[in-house]
Amino acid sequence: MSTLHVLSHSPFGDDRLNSCLRLIGASDALLLTGDAVYALQPGTAPCNALTTSSPTLFVLIEDAQARALAIPDTARGIDYPAFVELSLQYDKVNSWL
Repeated sequence: MSTLHVLSHSPFGDDRLNSCLRLIGASDALLLTGDAVYALQPGTAPCNALTTSSPTLFVLIEDAQARALAIPDTARGIDYPAFVELSLQYDKVNSWL
């Protein structure tokens, strides 16, 4: 069963990103929204964790732009309509609240 994991909290405030990366399966994906896009900052521990684990990674373009962060080649930038479509492609959606 595939799961879309949605993170919206800063990876510098708690351990949600690391917990998610430990649980993410081969058929799962990770979507960074809100302050979770700060995980894309090059050279940081969250960015290194994403690079090491290599999940299927999506990023809300609007949130990355609002924080002046570039979306790396290892991720796919999406807009809100694509977010809705993406949530329909997976069996479950797990929001890490």
